[in-house]
Amino acid sequence: MSYFICQECGFGSVSWYGRCPNCNSWNSFEEKEKKIASGLSAYEPIREVKLVSLKSVNITRKKRVETNFFEVDRVLGGGLVQGSVIFLTGEPGIGKSTLVIQIVERLPTLYVSGEESIDQVKERADRLSLKLENLFLTNEVQIESIIETIKKSNSWVKVIVIDSIQTVYSRTLPNSPSSVAQIREVTKILVNYAKSTNTIVIIIGHLTKEGEIAGPKTLEHLVDVVLSFEGEKISSYRIIRVTKNRFGSTEEVGILQMTAAGLKAVNHSLAFFETIQTDQPGRAIVGICEGNRSVFFEIQTLVANSILPIPRRVIKGFDYNKFLLLLAVIRKNLNFSFESYDIYVNIVGGFSIKSTAADLGLVASIISSIKNKTIDNQSLFIGEVGLLGEIRKVTNQEKIIEEGKRLGFKRIFSSTNLKSIKNLSSFI
Repeated sequence: MSYFICQECGFGSVSWYGRCPNCNSWNSFEEKEKKIASGLSAYEPIREVKLVSLKSVNITRKKRVETNFFEVDRVLGGGLVQGSVIFLTGEPGIGKSTLVIQIVERLPTLYVSGEESIDQVKERADRLSLKLENLFLTNEVQIESIIETIKKSNSWVKVIVIDSIQTVYSRTLPNSPSSVAQIREVTKILVNYAKSTNTIVIIIGHLTKEGEIAGPKTLEHLVDVVLSFEGEKISSYRIIRVTKNRFGSTEEVGILQMTAAGLKAVNHSLAFFETIQTDQPGRAIVGICEGNRSVFFEIQTLVANSILPIPRRVIKGFDYNKFLLLLAVIRKNLNFSFESYDIYVNIVGGFSIKSTAADLGLVASIISSIKNKTIDNQSLFIGEVGLLGEIRKVTNQEKIIEEGKRLGFKRIFSSTNLKSIKNLSSFI
């Protein structure tokens, strides 16, 4: 008897579907053969279950290995954990390979390069002036051959880098590399090897055009840490965000700057300010809290007369649906009409703001642009805007305010001195 399994979510069916009814993935069903035993042999025997008191369990904490990047160690919770599997994702050309090769500079590493030649990796290392006496390279992409080679090397390898997971395959499957089944199988082999030998595995993966991790969703469940490397190619700044961490917090972010000598740690809060010399309508400065640090960004908004029957809405670095919600709140509470205006929003520096603390700053920049009135450089906006136009307190608001005062902001708008966006409009 045959049945079909969705390779994205694991949904099973006795018939084939072009589109999975559970996760809506296309062409993800794969046929499986199922042998049904007859009689009582079809059922497994009931086994005795051994219960263990949680209080009696003694934990041996795994040792962490520090990298030469304080920002990376901060995000990971203190360094790389032995036996952990780390999945690093990001857009093409963002600098994932550069980041990884700088992380493992001082560690005994096997670097599996399935996308670049050994000469290309060597050229990058020379350009970054890295000392890589402990780094060994290979272009072999069969996972069984890679693991067997490591086993014969007397276990000198402490870190395995896979660049990228879409290029590596297992000989046990007939599927081509980068297929869902191959990616899952290769990851399982790497996870099992990492756990059994305390080897650190760093897997580099791609993003789809929708900005999601390429490959099966179960891939994120198999690994211990998922890191997202963000930023605009035209900007020198990069953000490391952790979306899953079995060994630490998921609240921290790291800020790095791409230079001619590679990635450098950024410690100052005003890293994302490109220019703050002139006052212009539609410009507002917001403060948010990422992990334990306060970070400040510039939001630029342009509200211009439209010649189109349906005005354009171009949003960069801010959630589009949240923008539409805030636009409706402004329209309802301040009686502004946007039906004949194009609206463009940009977060300077290429950063994508997910914190609700930036709501008030976006509203301020829209009001400033449509009124054609400037907001001075010494004004800072912190707060979440509700559906009724009220301004709400955000997490770590006091900490952001204190950091803003230290940096010289004279006027700080938040829930402590504003009740609604109607009050905000009277200040602009």
